[in-house]
Amino acid sequence: MENLQLWDFRFIDFVDVFLVAILLYYIYKLVKGTVAINIFIGILIIYFAWRLTDYLNMHMLYSIFDGFMKVGIIALIVVFQPEIRKFLLMVGSTNISGKRNLFKNFKFLKNDDQTSTDVDAIINACNKMGASNTGALIVIERNNNLDFLTNTGDEMNILVSQPIIESIFFKNSPLHDGAIIIDKNVVKATRVILPVNNEKNIPERFGLRHRAAIGITEKTDAIALCVSEETGQISYIKNGEFEMFKNTDELRDKIKHDLG
Repeated sequence: MENLQLWDFRFIDFVDVFLVAILLYYIYKLVKGTVAINIFIGILIIYFAWRLTDYLNMHMLYSIFDGFMKVGIIALIVVFQPEIRKFLLMVGSTNISGKRNLFKNFKFLKNDDQTSTDVDAIINACNKMGASNTGALIVIERNNNLDFLTNTGDEMNILVSQPIIESIFFKNSPLHDGAIIIDKNVVKATRVILPVNNEKNIPERFGLRHRAAIGITEKTDAIALCVSEETGQISYIKNGEFEMFKNTDELRDKIKHDLG
């Protein structure tokens, strides 16, 4: 058997390794911060155990792990159904022909000089709206492209600022109904209609805005901020769940971390 030489490593092999690395990176991004990350690690452990028992000729253990791996694809589809849906949604909603292409979604391939979201302006606006019991629903795009939702409302291209957000959700404003979508530091759509989750049981004090926030954050990796029109309370929703925070500073840190 000939020894594998370093120069036998072809360019296509480099491309193969690079694409696998991107795939693994994106899988990690999808499951990071969710219960699925522990399941994913468990599956990796079982996979390496399967390969190890095969290498060591441990026939009984290998047959057990082999049986698990043969039905593993079905188990993966069932367990990771939300994450697979998010991934397919990201691929399907990518506009390759436009300025927003597939590589936009891989943050480590982008320049660091792109404008970051003004989290302080968003939180200050939410606090001001909460004090006056002005309802609001703000969706912040992360990796998954939300362009497929913008045609349900009015497409915009407005730089994020506290006065802009407050004026959009002002009760007499024609734009206050529905959600706004923020991409980087730009409000790219207003009056957006979001998918509503009617399956999850949530306290009665939360209304349609919160169900819409749960729905969009379940189906994509976006994050959402809701301001209750009844109580003025600010809610932060990620992965279809309410994220708890003690004060505004902690909320700011959470959002910056999730957008980082």
